[in-house]
Amino acid sequence: MLTVNQLTIKTLKDRILIDHLSFTCVAGDKIAVIGEEGNGKSTLFKAIWNPDLISEYTVMEGTIDRRGAVIGYLPQSLDTRWVETTGLDFCMSETPSEIPDYEKIGELYVRLEDVGAGADLLERKMGQLSGGEKVKLQLVKLMLKEPDLILMDEPTNDLDLETLEILEQFILSSPAGILFVSHDETLLEHCANGILHLEQIVRKTQARHTFVHLGYADYVRQREALASRQDQLSVKEHQEYAAQMERYRRLYQSVDHALNSVSRQQPHAAKMLKRKMRSVKALGERLEDKPLTHKFEGEEQIELFFDPEVKIANSRKQILDFHQPQLWAGTHLCASGINLQIVGPQKVAIIGSNGCGKTTLLRLIWEQMKDRTDLRVGYMPQNYEEQLPMDKNPVDFLSEGQDQAFRTRIQNHLGSLKFTPEEMRQPMGTFSSGQKAKILLVKLVVDHNDVLLLDEPTRNCSPLSAGQIRAQLASFPGCILAVSHDRRFLAEVTERILRLTPQGLEEDSSIEF
Repeated sequence: MLTVNQLTIKTLKDRILIDHLSFTCVAGDKIAVIGEEGNGKSTLFKAIWNPDLISEYTVMEGTIDRRGAVIGYLPQSLDTRWVETTGLDFCMSETPSEIPDYEKIGELYVRLEDVGAGADLLERKMGQLSGGEKVKLQLVKLMLKEPDLILMDEPTNDLDLETLEILEQFILSSPAGILFVSHDETLLEHCANGILHLEQIVRKTQARHTFVHLGYADYVRQREALASRQDQLSVKEHQEYAAQMERYRRLYQSVDHALNSVSRQQPHAAKMLKRKMRSVKALGERLEDKPLTHKFEGEEQIELFFDPEVKIANSRKQILDFHQPQLWAGTHLCASGINLQIVGPQKVAIIGSNGCGKTTLLRLIWEQMKDRTDLRVGYMPQNYEEQLPMDKNPVDFLSEGQDQAFRTRIQNHLGSLKFTPEEMRQPMGTFSSGQKAKILLVKLVVDHNDVLLLDEPTRNCSPLSAGQIRAQLASFPGCILAVSHDRRFLAEVTERILRLTPQGLEEDSSIEF
């Protein structure tokens, strides 16, 4: 059992990440921790696992009681000290520095089958494995440890569809209490029976949290209903307040006019008017101090709009005619006989198992299309540093070579995506993956592209804001070619799904949403 009581975590610069958080996690709880990047999710997990991990950059108050629980931790990124370790020794060791204990090696092979992993992974070094293969071995390691409490920080980011389903089954079947971070809404809906939502509101000056024992879909509906009620109440109160202020102003002007008009020969009347004016001013002070309900503020309320004038006028225009006899990723032959034709404003998705060459393929297509003169082509890579100079701030990057009016427009775009003025002046190397993704989305918007090449566009977006991003991409009037494992993205945005196999690209209609 885990009990967190009145936990407050703030940075050394006095930014509060978590404010007086209290909750419990017991056996059978599957609590999804959601929120935008930078809101303290990973920091919370590190504090639960080992508070020393955050002591250099935060101050922590409150208590975290683990009650002697055996804890399993799947971090957001694997410790680099594991890179040269074989899969076998990784599974058999608690830390990179300890001597492996092969006592449970027999059970290890059984657990490998449970997660659909081959024994060959045990012979390879961890640095040679794909993201999905690493997650499979991490799940095996968790199973061998038999923890009472499991912390999983974004385990879904690098997983193919098949491994996502394995992860879902692991979460659902585990008797342990589980806290997990994920941007995959389908997984959240299937697995979560509790939600811990961490937010930064009022231009990221206030930390807010919500903890409920609800499934994800029920939580979203409850939140939307709350936002709707609060917005309606806010509108009503502000309308009533405006009417009260108008009556006050008319009354004030009337009494003030009477005071200025009364003659010195009417001292009693002047005295009465002064008394009335004191009452009127007191009323004004009460109105000024009257608390009003403000409209609901949520991080998901971002705005991103593609130019409706962007369109491919000719629905029969050849967008892509791509042929690749062999697709290599380094020294590994991924596929042969790749042929891909796209005509008009289609929205096409490429799926496939981890390591099959999807990112390599999309990058080759970008190289072929980026110099087209008849189309404007935008590219969002999986590795954001391919497109973003880490030493520049987002405003300078996005408005390079443009006038002040364009620069102001960029600032408005970034503001609508919840960037503060201070963040707009920071180098992009200091940003979270989610913030970098949003900067690239702004670039896709302001460049007025006809074609978008997107490599996992929603992988680092909060599940609550990802819905609005998907809606804008679904309504984009141009052509989209995207690599994605996001089942919501595949269902809501794309109209054609292709699976990359060793034999090339094949139409796939088997995906269940």
